[in-house]
Amino acid sequence: MLYKATLVTVTLSLLVVASPVEHGPGVKIALGERSTFSRADDTFDHEKAILDNIKTQIKYQRNLRNLLANTGSLPEGWEIKDFLTIPPSSEKRAVGTEALADYRDVEWMGPITIGTPNQLFSIDFDTGSSDLWVPSSSCTSSTCVNKKKYDASKSSTSSQKNGTFTIGYGDNSTVSGPIYTDTVTVAGLTATDQYFSPVTTLSSSFASDPIDGILGLAYPSLSHFRGQTPFFNTLISQKKVTAGEFGFTLGSVGSVLYLGGTDTSKYTGSIEYHGVNTSTGFWQASGAKCAVGSTTTSSGFNTIIDSGTTLMYAPPNAVSAFYAAIPGSHLYDSERGYYSYPCNSPPDVGFNWGGKTWNITHANFNHGQTASGSGQCIGALVVASKNLGLGNNTWLLGDSFMKNIYTTFSFDKNSVGFATLKV
Repeated sequence: MLYKATLVTVTLSLLVVASPVEHGPGVKIALGERSTFSRADDTFDHEKAILDNIKTQIKYQRNLRNLLANTGSLPEGWEIKDFLTIPPSSEKRAVGTEALADYRDVEWMGPITIGTPNQLFSIDFDTGSSDLWVPSSSCTSSTCVNKKKYDASKSSTSSQKNGTFTIGYGDNSTVSGPIYTDTVTVAGLTATDQYFSPVTTLSSSFASDPIDGILGLAYPSLSHFRGQTPFFNTLISQKKVTAGEFGFTLGSVGSVLYLGGTDTSKYTGSIEYHGVNTSTGFWQASGAKCAVGSTTTSSGFNTIIDSGTTLMYAPPNAVSAFYAAIPGSHLYDSERGYYSYPCNSPPDVGFNWGGKTWNITHANFNHGQTASGSGQCIGALVVASKNLGLGNNTWLLGDSFMKNIYTTFSFDKNSVGFATLKV
């Protein structure tokens, strides 16, 4: 059966209203800007990177807890770990005006509406998680003051369900609230009776973050809402999209999320698809290899493709072997696993899953100088802390990888796909 679909382009600054709907093969959403951890003076923002690293660990540990609760087991080598604690210095910086501007660079934001009539929110679209949450009008946290808030009493399609939604953080703060269903619309595509949480407590780590909430695009097994489907899966089951596939075009400008197929205006040639291990709940493709120039530094590893992660993470031995192939590289932060390399001789880095080699541009690999005039730049590949819990053979490829290619995620094929971006 041919599903109904909608095409609309949305221009986003921080919060916007959707453009008029046009009928077409999918939904196209313009996303806000996002770049690297480089400051305006081209130096590496170490503190901001550490905070992002900790948030990544928290997200994956939350996902592993959900996966264990939903399936009863974890993949071999994956472990439940304690949540890392957000350093007080980073918490202090995160509430500053300057950090607010910085946060535009570490999330892919777009607008959604919830309820009848529509209530508008600015959302981070995340392929590394599966739940939808936004602040509630009943939120008691000071963090909620400057957020858009969902008011269930003002929606005729709102329905409260049993249970609660909770995300714990290392600083003992939480994102938590009741569970509801309501209509959720992204640029004209509406999922009815969609499970989500209007949270009544919001962690202080979101204080300077311009997003109101998060919409996860991974598999249902990562969801806190056991037995219920995430937003895009609901669109598929309700036959609201032509295809069970979505894709990202990411960059410092012109970023787009396309729901319901592939955006042929953004890539050339064919898409190279690779099957994913659906039992993990993530968009995880296996059999990858990484090369620096003509030297293969690692092979046969698993890769999670995650739009909600800025950098790329790999096990310690793999990262050590990678930088050993780059003359003049050095360990910059032994605790967090950041390395530097000579800025004037950047490495040619590529990933391959048995087909084409997908290269990372020098600009996307570089996250700024260690200090002004040092001549040493921080590389995008970082050691994955054991606290991430993903074992010794899984790499996490975030935006530093995705910004180089068109990336598509297919529930129809249970595959991730890569294609060459149009210039």
